[in-house]
Amino acid sequence: MNAPVVHDRAFFGHPRGLSTLFFTEMWERFSYYGMRALLILFMTAPLASGGLGFDTSTAGAVYGLYTSMVYMTTLPGGWIADRLIGQRRAVFYGGAIIAAGHFSMAVPSLATFYLGLFLIVIGTGLLKGNVSVIVGQLYGPQDTRRDAGFSIFYMGINLGAFVAPLVCGYLGQRVNWHAGFAAAGVGMVIGLIQYQLGAKYLGNAGLEPVPAASQEAAAALVSRTRLAGVLTVVALLIFGVLAYRGVIDVTQVADAAGYLLLMITVAFFGWLFLAGDWTPAERKRLYVIGLFFLAAAIFWSLFEQAGSTLNLFGDRDTRTSIFGWSFPSSWFQSMNSMFVWTLAPVFAWIWISLGTREPSTPVKFSLGLLGVGAGFAVLVVASQLAAGGVQVSPLWLTVVYLLHTVGELCLSPVGLSAMTKLAPARICGLMMGVWFLATSVGNFIAGRLAGFYEQMPLPTLFTTIALFSIVAGLLLLAVAPPIKRMMGEVN
Repeated sequence: MNAPVVHDRAFFGHPRGLSTLFFTEMWERFSYYGMRALLILFMTAPLASGGLGFDTSTAGAVYGLYTSMVYMTTLPGGWIADRLIGQRRAVFYGGAIIAAGHFSMAVPSLATFYLGLFLIVIGTGLLKGNVSVIVGQLYGPQDTRRDAGFSIFYMGINLGAFVAPLVCGYLGQRVNWHAGFAAAGVGMVIGLIQYQLGAKYLGNAGLEPVPAASQEAAAALVSRTRLAGVLTVVALLIFGVLAYRGVIDVTQVADAAGYLLLMITVAFFGWLFLAGDWTPAERKRLYVIGLFFLAAAIFWSLFEQAGSTLNLFGDRDTRTSIFGWSFPSSWFQSMNSMFVWTLAPVFAWIWISLGTREPSTPVKFSLGLLGVGAGFAVLVVASQLAAGGVQVSPLWLTVVYLLHTVGELCLSPVGLSAMTKLAPARICGLMMGVWFLATSVGNFIAGRLAGFYEQMPLPTLFTTIALFSIVAGLLLLAVAPPIKRMMGEVN
């Protein structure tokens, strides 16, 4: 039984265990964003400078496949924790696998590079969702501190994401690519050490999996898990042999993953809309969830180009110096987290101050799409200035990241809350997976869009992206009133 530590107020009025999870997630995000800041730059860097020498199409395919699978594996990772090992062990095992992945990438070879990406995907799937579950279990059902606790936890995420490019980016671009990857692994190890040392403050939260209904059910679960494990190992071995012999390449794998994502999405929403004994009110809300899923996938496909298209623009077309002081281009990746720290309290104050005039959820979603579209509209001008080979001022990307962060704060926390409020109670947990699925789809598309960086003029590429997002935002804004009515009493 996972009992909350009800009366613990040792960490700024919250359970002491929150600090353990705060720093665990901070270091996990440090490792993830530190490596992500370098990933596409390393893949597209010439062999002579220690990179892989990929063209942007191949690099974008790898990037999109990796970042989408990181979020996709949170679904089986949550199932493994719930049914087999509990969230506490899942977080530790996941962190250890992540660290092994980063250290694998620190070894200069193509095989260890792909092995490292694979390990990080598996490890993040075990850690990412389950550490958030443990946060929730620190509080009782009626504990009013829960939302504030998650806000503190969210700040830990952004603290790690802010520091990571500064450290790993500097080491990777100014010392050695593999030193940057190794630093990400060291960060994860630090997170695991403090996680183990602080485990005593977590009580029983996340310690055990959900008990099986009977001994027969437990035995059947073990048998199915073993069979799934064997089939997975066999599939990976076959894939490894085919890749080694050159029968398949990474672009084909990425294409297959894209079809898999599409099939999973269609199958899930087909089941959601057609199956189940939903009431008329629940069915209307499920349609709204489907629309919000589409809007979120569009948003993340544009926002998550921070690590792909925007990263390339910062490295190739933006001046990386201020008043004679030079800095690595990967440092631009810290701007989003810096703006989140600055603007999140402002947005919280704005929503509260508006009271009954606070925009509805569909309006906030449309503002998110308009914000990210406005950022790409700024890039249209910047790319036109850079078309002649001139590196533009870093202020251009600063404005872009500011607008994208405004869009994120309008959509991301609002969307997560809306998913839990709109979902029928019996599938509320499943809706968390829907949100990660939208993020996975968006990340995949973001990586593939980076493949057009060298295939079409940048002003054309950025204009297309900006118009698509702005039109989507305006359409959503136009239909916001009927959507609000379908949501019923949920704002």
